[in-house]
This record gives sequence, structure tokens and C-alpha cells, in this order.
Amino acid sequence: MNDEGTARPGSRWRTLGTLAAAAAVVGAGVFWWVVTPPRVKEAGRALPEVADPALIARGKYMAELGDCVACHTAPGGTPMAGGRPLETPFGVLYSTNITPDAKTGIGGYSFGAFDRAMRQGVTADGTHMYPAMPYPSYAKVSPEDMFALYAYLMRGVAPADRANTPSGIGFPFNQRWTLAFWNALFHDARPFAADAGKDAVWNRGAYLVQGLGHCGACHTPRGIGFEERALSEKDGDAFLSGSRVEEWNAINLRNLWTVADTVELLKTGQNRYATVSGSMTEVIHNSTQNFTDDDLVAIATYLKSLPSDHPYAGRPPSAGEDVPADMFTTRGGLAYAQFCADCHRLSGAGVAKVFPPLSGNPTVAAKDPSTLVHITLTGWTTAQTQAHARVFTMPGFARLSDEEIAEILTFVRANWGADAPAVTPAQVKAARAALDPKVDTRPFDTPRIADVLKEADADQLVRGMRLNTETHTLLPKNVGNVLNCTSCHLNGGTVADGSPYVGVSAFFPSYAPRAGREITLEDRINGCFLRSMNGKPLAKDGDDMKAMVAYFDWMKRETKPEDKVEGRGVGKIDPKIKPDPENGARVYAAQCAVCHGADGEGLKDAKGQVVYPPLWGDQSFNIGAGMARTYTAAAFVKRNMPIGFHAGFPLGQGGLSDQEAVDVAEYFSHMPRPDFAAKVNDWPKDKKPADARY
Repeated sequence: MNDEGTARPGSRWRTLGTLAAAAAVVGAGVFWWVVTPPRVKEAGRALPEVADPALIARGKYMAELGDCVACHTAPGGTPMAGGRPLETPFGVLYSTNITPDAKTGIGGYSFGAFDRAMRQGVTADGTHMYPAMPYPSYAKVSPEDMFALYAYLMRGVAPADRANTPSGIGFPFNQRWTLAFWNALFHDARPFAADAGKDAVWNRGAYLVQGLGHCGACHTPRGIGFEERALSEKDGDAFLSGSRVEEWNAINLRNLWTVADTVELLKTGQNRYATVSGSMTEVIHNSTQNFTDDDLVAIATYLKSLPSDHPYAGRPPSAGEDVPADMFTTRGGLAYAQFCADCHRLSGAGVAKVFPPLSGNPTVAAKDPSTLVHITLTGWTTAQTQAHARVFTMPGFARLSDEEIAEILTFVRANWGADAPAVTPAQVKAARAALDPKVDTRPFDTPRIADVLKEADADQLVRGMRLNTETHTLLPKNVGNVLNCTSCHLNGGTVADGSPYVGVSAFFPSYAPRAGREITLEDRINGCFLRSMNGKPLAKDGDDMKAMVAYFDWMKRETKPEDKVEGRGVGKIDPKIKPDPENGARVYAAQCAVCHGADGEGLKDAKGQVVYPPLWGDQSFNIGAGMARTYTAAAFVKRNMPIGFHAGFPLGQGGLSDQEAVDVAEYFSHMPRPDFAAKVNDWPKDKKPADARY
């Protein structure tokens, strides 16, 4: 049995504090009689040589209800063979082998021994388990379900000869016999009792949540002995009211959402309010997505019935349609616009089925900001489910300072957190020390747009930034499609290899082969309006052009014309790679369509506003744009698309192979798009690129 595992792998080390509490009452042999609990009634029950397939199937479902595989499987290891490490302040614990191997697993366990281990936390040889194994919850499991689980582990799981890894816990915490005192003080071994005043659906939900689901192991606060302060709704409002788990905040589950919303989250890993994070992604992947619809409804019904003072309890989500008034006047707002808005949007509404909303999100509104800080420092991935097979990743932002992260999260909570308290640099610093997140060490110096507020011309610089990020909205007379400058110049032109603006203005005026003459920065900007935006040029002496040039000049810094700027442009890709447009169509369907549409039409929100741009058709760039060329597009795709693909700062961007990038670029760049009448004037002196569309 699992005497080392946890309710949520890697997140229950604090239960080892129970050993400290127990050690405080240890006497030399005092109360030794509690070490050996009585045998259970089912001790004589045995499996037949050939177990009933229906019983095995039921037991498999019990294992999924209890998420046994999560703790009892090492990364990349054999399922249920143990060996998953659990770091604690006292040393490392390892989950045990629960396959039916007679030598290293539980093959020698009778049902009585198994039942005692699950209900009392005592192994077949009398060793006490650490209560990180949630036997206080498993004690509520019915005899029939317990026997089915035993049958599955014995007959439905392949035996694995893998010796258990010795615990790395040192003295005095390795004195397991002291845990008998903890059981005497805190363990309630009474089985689940149905509430006659409730219907069958409610009672089924209560049974699952309190028992095999062991939701309280993370979501119920702990007492002085690190025991769960409540094991059911009968024990008071502390039950499932939320708890700090290492550097995570397990949210308040009481009356949080409608039944349908809770069912959707448990089935798919996301709903209109939120997307799961941390170890809950494993719970969804391994466990709850496999529950029957009836059981999901039962769980949701039970949780809905629990009264709560959570600010979002029972409320519909915010529409998230308005951009906060302080978005462009505060450091936190500008930093959010730079680093967060591409996924979570300026309105905080997120992107349905892709990136979670911040508006109406209970994690944002939680009094304890631990989860927000944890995710921001270390990153996050979505749960892989049948409904959402594609996994999206948020990279860690540990490259930002404690002050910057605090500013962003304070802005987020102030606008979408139901008056949740501010996040302080000290809180971020403490979490950083505890988590020791990896930091991107690429030498590219990412400009901080928030720093424009220090400048005398801050209003003009902010305008220039916004003209880059909201181009088609702010300049409708000049933009002929629905693209923005930031469609190609990521995060307002601050991403390495994403056509950043860093140092660019130092290189103008310069000779442009396509024009056959020397051009100014203003000429280059208007070239984008004519080609990428399929629109009309800005007046060179107008306020909008001046604002854009000022923004470029602010990013010039100390760059000189002869300097080489790290991360400039989009890089190169070998033109000798032969494109395969048929494979490009497959790559597009798998990696691009979720954001850019199955037919290249782009993605719009519920209000019809463009979220991600179309890649072909009347509302995309014309054939005169650089992105209409296969190898230019391939270089951009190679380093910048898709976003949310991996943990790289700042967008998790890039990740396709060179061949895949060329294939998909050939596919979308040659799709129908607007013509460019002035194309006849291009390359008047220089050789035309081989991949030009005309």
C-alpha cells in the first residue's frame, strides 16, 4: 500500500508535521497497544482464482475515482509500481508498489490486510503509513467498493517487480510508530453514512467527495496536528473552504459554480470561469474525466449545496468586455498589456477553449494569491482530456522582477479579483525562494513597456504602443483588414525573433531592395500599412505617425547603425528545404487552426471582435506582404508560432521543426488573399526573391 503517497502528488508534504505533533506525546512504550489496530470483519474474504470481469471493471473505476495511479506511478515508470518522489523539508518520500507482485508489491495482501491499510493506515506488517496517504478519507469507502478495488489491483493490474525505494526521512520523523497517537487523536474511522434528509444524488456526491475523491485532503484547512479540520459538511463550514498547499492555494469549492459548470471542469479541465492548474491537471487527466456523467452530476450537486461566502459563490461569470480604465496609466496595467493580454486579452476575458479568463476566475479572487504567484513564476499547462487533447502552456515569468510580478498581479486582482488584496513584492520573493524557478537566460534584453511612464512624453509613447497593439481598432481608415502591427511584431515589438523594435530606428534611413532606393522609418511603417494591413498610409507629419516613431525611438536606446542587435528580425530558414503543402495542411490543422480557424478565417470572441487574425482571405495580408513569401513566413513561424506550445519566455512560442515550418508556411501563404496593385514597382534594380508571389 501507499505509505508514502499523497492526495495530490508533490503537494502534501506538510502532513509530515503530524509526526512532530505525535513525537511530542511519545513516551517510552506508553500506549503501545494502539499500534496494532483490530482486524476488520472482512478479513476472511478472498478472491476466487478467476475474478468476475464485472468486478474487475468496477474496481478499475474505483481506482480512477481515487486517482491511485497519480501517486503510485513514477515519472515515466510502470503504472502502479510506485517510486514517485515526494520532496519534503524532512527528506524524500517515495510511493510504494501496489501491483500484485508477490515480492515487491501487495501480492501477499489478504483482503483484510488491504482493507486495514486503506481504512487504518497500517500495512500488512504493522507499519504505520504517513497520513499523507489519505486513509482518513478512504475509511468512508463501502465494503463492496473496497473489495472491488482490491480485486482490480490483484487481478486487473500487471505485477511489476520493482522494489520500494527507502524513505529519505530522518530521525525523529522516521519513527512511524508514533503515528498511532495521531490516529488516536485525529482519525475518524466511521464509514460514510447517508443523510436520510437528502436525495440519492446528493448522497452519492457526498460519498464520492468525502471518500475515494478525498477532495478535502487539499481543499480543507488543517488543524494544529495537521489533521483536516473537517471531514464532511457536518463538521462545519471549514470543509472544502480552501487551503494553502505548499505554494498553491487550493480554492474554496463550496457553492462555487452551477452544477453544469462544475461537471464541465471535472470532465474537460476547463469551464467558462477557469482552467485547472498545478496538480489538478493530473487529477483531471487521470481521474475525473473518466467519471460517469451521473457521478459528475452527483459531485457537483453536493458541492453546490454547501453554503459559502466566496465572492463568486453561485454568481455568473463577469462578461469581461471592458478594458480597465487604468490599463494604460499604471505600471501594472502596461506590463499586463505587454506580457499577458495576448492570451488573457485586454478585457481579461481569455480565449474560450484555449486560454482561461481572469474575469470571474475564483483563483484570481482568492484571498490567498499563492496560486497566482506560483503560476506566474513557474508556468502552467492545461489538462489533457478527451475534450481538449491539445495541451496549452503558459511559460514562467521568473525573468521579471518581484516588483514587476507584484505590479501585474495587483492590477489583475484590483480589476478582476472582487476586491482581493494586493500582491506584495515580499510575497513574490518568498515564493521565488521556495520554488526556485528556472529563468530564461537568453541575452535579449526585453524592453519593459511600463517604463515609458517615466518619460516626459509618456502619453505619446503609450499612444505609439497602442497603435501597434490595437492598430485596426484605432486606425480604421488606414487598416483595410483586421490585423494589428503586433500580429507580426509580438507583444508590442518586444519579443526576440518576433520582429522586435529594439534598436530598429537606428538602422534608418537605409536601402530597401524591394523599393530600389533608400527609405525612412516612416516609409517602412507605411509599407506595412499598404501590404500587411492592405490599407492606406499614415500622414508622415501626423500625430499618429509621430507617436509610432517616438515609440520606435524609445526602443532604440544606445543602438548605433553598425551594431548587431540580439533577436532582431525573425531569423532565417534554409531555402533549400523543399515544401510539402499536403503536410503543411496537416500541421495547420493540428497546430494553427485552433487560433486561426479551420479555413484561415481567424478567431473572434462572442461579440464578434477579432482575437487572432485570419491567415488568408479578404481580411488578411495581401500578396505584397513579406508574410506572403514562403521562407519569410517559415522563419517567422519557426520561432514564433504556435504560442502556448512550450515553457519558453514570454509566449511559449515556436516549436515546429524547420520542415514543418516550411510546409505550413507554403500552405497558408499560397492561399487566396488580396492582390497588391503596386506590385509592379517592386524590385526595380535588385533580383526578385525566388519565393515572391509575383
